[in-house]
Amino acid sequence: MLDLQKLQQEILKNKKAKDFNTTDINLEFGLTYGELAEAFAAYRKKSPDLGEELADVVIYLLGLAAILDIDLEKEIVKKVEKNKKREYKKINGVNTRTKDE
Repeated sequence: MLDLQKLQQEILKNKKAKDFNTTDINLEFGLTYGELAEAFAAYRKKSPDLGEELADVVIYLLGLAAILDIDLEKEIVKKVEKNKKREYKKINGVNTRTKDE
């Protein structure tokens, strides 16, 4: 099983070792957004490196969470459980939340 907390620390260690940004949060959000844009472009172009681009997005998210000292694995598990309890109804063809736990 994948240990996201361990992976977060490995990503942060690599960022520090390579002297990548670990302090400018606004920059890190921007870089993460850029990686998502690259993944979307790869998808639209049916590029064979789409998987690698998506991996970059996850790496940046995990790195950002590590910088912010957020246990992303714990947060994901909590959010998945929260989403399971939500109820939705199609309104004008759009899933709309009708109950939040």
